[in-house]
Amino acid sequence: MGLAANITRPGGNVTGFMDAEPAIGGKWVQLLKDILPHIVSASLLFNPATAPSLKFYLPSIKDAASALAIEVSEAPVRSRDEFEGIIAAQAQNPGSTVIVMPDGFNTTHRDLIIGLMAHHRVPAIYFNRYFAESGGLIGYGVEFTELFRLAAGYVDRILRGNKPGELPIQLPTKFELAINLKTAKALGLTIPTTLLATADEVIE
Repeated sequence: MGLAANITRPGGNVTGFMDAEPAIGGKWVQLLKDILPHIVSASLLFNPATAPSLKFYLPSIKDAASALAIEVSEAPVRSRDEFEGIIAAQAQNPGSTVIVMPDGFNTTHRDLIIGLMAHHRVPAIYFNRYFAESGGLIGYGVEFTELFRLAAGYVDRILRGNKPGELPIQLPTKFELAINLKTAKALGLTIPTTLLATADEVIE
């Protein structure tokens, strides 16, 4: 996004803890494959105006999808009214799934997206656990509370005189997996026990 010169020495007046990790895109694809062995395609749901970080995740998504013989396509949505048609279209294709991308627009319309996925019986993975807690099938993403805790240390250092541009931007190291078994049952899916054993939260 051009906010920093580089991660190690950002320069200017910007530093912090990123809530994004590029390799996580491949993990979303793998988790869908674990739950849906016969998956053939995955659509990326995002708003082009509010998800500039899409290209940040695309390489790992495409690499994982290629290795698993899964076709990846983009499903841009620019208004609330477009969700229905896009999600309904996914339901027409057997073996189709959706990756709900990190996007403020998607977060704002979380309940609508989850409701439409359930109504059209479309399996989807979301970029954080809160979607699963609200009824989504599975959520995997950065553990935000850890970022907030670590950020306090940077605040302290800056208040003591350190220049923000000299403090390295930190990538996330802790991630959370939440699985909603109630939603899985409604979709007729059986979650592998090995996957359940690794989940941070299982919602029944």
